[in-house]
Amino acid sequence: MTTLALYPASFDPVTYGHVDVATRASHLFDELVVAAFHATSKGNRLFSTEERIEMLQNSLKHLPKVRVETYTNLTAYYALEIGATAIVRGLRTVSDFEWELQLTQNYRTLAPELEVCCLITSPQYSFMSSSMVKEIARFGGDITKMVPPMVAEKLYAAYGITKYGYGH
Repeated sequence: MTTLALYPASFDPVTYGHVDVATRASHLFDELVVAAFHATSKGNRLFSTEERIEMLQNSLKHLPKVRVETYTNLTAYYALEIGATAIVRGLRTVSDFEWELQLTQNYRTLAPELEVCCLITSPQYSFMSSSMVKEIARFGGDITKMVPPMVAEKLYAAYGITKYGYGH
């Protein structure tokens, strides 16, 4: 039996923490779908769905068992729609746990046949979040150790930053 898992998030933008979780999850399942949520009602996205998909594809191209998609419906229903048996989530800090627990309970209410697999982010990525990376980039800070090169370029361009780093 082939196992398929879904790794859903906004990925606005994708960070090395996301790449870490996707890489490790790809070793646990036969196939991993990394899906960016497309929500027209959520106006605080920096990047369009198309841009997020492009950055994900570029950042995860080294993982042959991973495919990148987008979705618009409830995550649990999308997981069932694509034939997933599990949803992968990343945990960075203790504060993430409460939110992930709530999500898991809702997934299990909507689709009891789904399992949720929480992977603890590797220590070197536990401090970063997409919102934190955006904030650092917005003020010209060096994000090159936090996101893949293409993502850094797109972030700096989005904020009109031509020079970054200390002393900028």
